[in-house]
Amino acid sequence: MVNEVKQELKKKMEDAISAMKQSLSRIRTGKASVSLLDGIMVDYYGTQTPINQLATLSTPEPRLIAVQPWDKGALASIEKAILKSELGLNPNNDGKIIRIPIPPLTEERRKELVKMVKKTAEEFRVEIRNHRREANTMLKDMEKEKEITKDDLKKALDDVQELTNKYMKKIDEVSEEKEKEIMEI
Repeated sequence: MVNEVKQELKKKMEDAISAMKQSLSRIRTGKASVSLLDGIMVDYYGTQTPINQLATLSTPEPRLIAVQPWDKGALASIEKAILKSELGLNPNNDGKIIRIPIPPLTEERRKELVKMVKKTAEEFRVEIRNHRREANTMLKDMEKEKEITKDDLKKALDDVQELTNKYMKKIDEVSEEKEKEIMEI
């Protein structure tokens, strides 16, 4: 029973780290990355469709993203969706392909992005703590129901704290890596 609680906790914490990496991939750095366009939804014949399901995305140069739609009729819709996104990008449409130049980041913008990374990291720290609290509550309930002994409870709570510390450290590592990437010129 205790192992099931720990396995479930570990899975939830792994999921949180994956979600954090996904979330941070949308924060733009000075380099072109097709993951910047993740989450952009295009109005394609009345249906909201992810951009990567309508076009081939590539980075032919370090500061350029190329979007080549499979259906030329979607070109204008894709361009409009990119303009409406909060990325602050200006796509250039030549009738066949959309080129999105990635402008270099100003120092001020870099600092804003680092703040966003720190805020995101804190949100995921809170999520990890919530998972810890849930696991601790389950373990304490098991002890109340006499399913485990006090000694087992103490060891299990220590293990949960150890897992929590491990994943908090992972969050710090991921956010520091992203901050370095943003501050790199």
